[in-house]
Amino acid sequence: MPARARLVASFLVVPLLALVPAATTTHPSASRTAVEETAAVTPGVRVLAVSIDGLNPTALTRLGRTALPHFWRLLDEGATTLNARTQYELTKTLPNHTSMVTGRRIARRAGGHGVRWNYERGAATVQKAAGEPVHSVFSVVRRAGGSSALFSTKGKFRLFKRSWPAGVDRIFVREQDDLAVTKAAAADLVARRRAFTFVHLGLADQAGHAHGFMSPAYLRAVDRADALLGRLLRAIGRKVGGVVVLTADHGGLGPSHFQVAQLGDYRIPFVVWGPGVQHGDLYAMNPTYANPRRTRPRPVGRQPVRNGDLPNLVTDLLGLGPVPGSQFNVRQRLRVLAD
Repeated sequence: MPARARLVASFLVVPLLALVPAATTTHPSASRTAVEETAAVTPGVRVLAVSIDGLNPTALTRLGRTALPHFWRLLDEGATTLNARTQYELTKTLPNHTSMVTGRRIARRAGGHGVRWNYERGAATVQKAAGEPVHSVFSVVRRAGGSSALFSTKGKFRLFKRSWPAGVDRIFVREQDDLAVTKAAAADLVARRRAFTFVHLGLADQAGHAHGFMSPAYLRAVDRADALLGRLLRAIGRKVGGVVVLTADHGGLGPSHFQVAQLGDYRIPFVVWGPGVQHGDLYAMNPTYANPRRTRPRPVGRQPVRNGDLPNLVTDLLGLGPVPGSQFNVRQRLRVLAD
């Protein structure tokens, strides 16, 4: 059964989240030009992606379930790995988030999006960086008749609104104010039935840069991020319903997260949670993916779970084809739903 059919079926039997049942159809087979073939977004299906900037998975195990009840609710009830990978080329915020919405590598010469900078550039677009048209999860959802919103604590994320002005229906940016961003996102989740919402929280990254990643101050910031995650879960559970995908752009260890060959920088979590989602280890559910253990695999051959898998997982859950031009999970084979 395709992902959309299984997800819709789960809405009929799981009372946790109130959703509108939908007819089940099969999404088109994966292709790099699938934007013209996508069906409408499945009614009742909603996906919330949450990126915790600079989240080193070791912080989750060190703080544990008592300190982080909302993170651990997702880990205990969802499809989970604490051993996913960033992009190979860079462990920086904007390049990795661009991969998280396009499904492309960073390196332009390898068909990537070309966004290597990590600051606000007012006239820049992803298309200019790549030197060619670039699609995203936002543009695929828009083409299929759905609505998307983006909430971020960093102004450089305005790049995505400039790049896909019709695809990002609402953007809310409040620099270094995670509470304001969370409140705005939670209110929007309750008030609007968007197909896709992307929330970026930056306080852990801020604390890491100021005091050191995995420092006491950093761990306190992860604790605060857990409380904000709880607000988002209450919002989506109370009014909207849907699936949550949580990941990160990079980890961090010591003074920064810029060491691309350091495990603490390139290892990240990837968690999927919601009605119909299996509980267990993502690698055990997906034998076509390779658990990298402590290694840093190149983006060729059999792959680990990466943050770049996110957009085509989202489109799959929404019953749509893959993002055209994407390179990760392009056949939408990352399985998270129970049969």
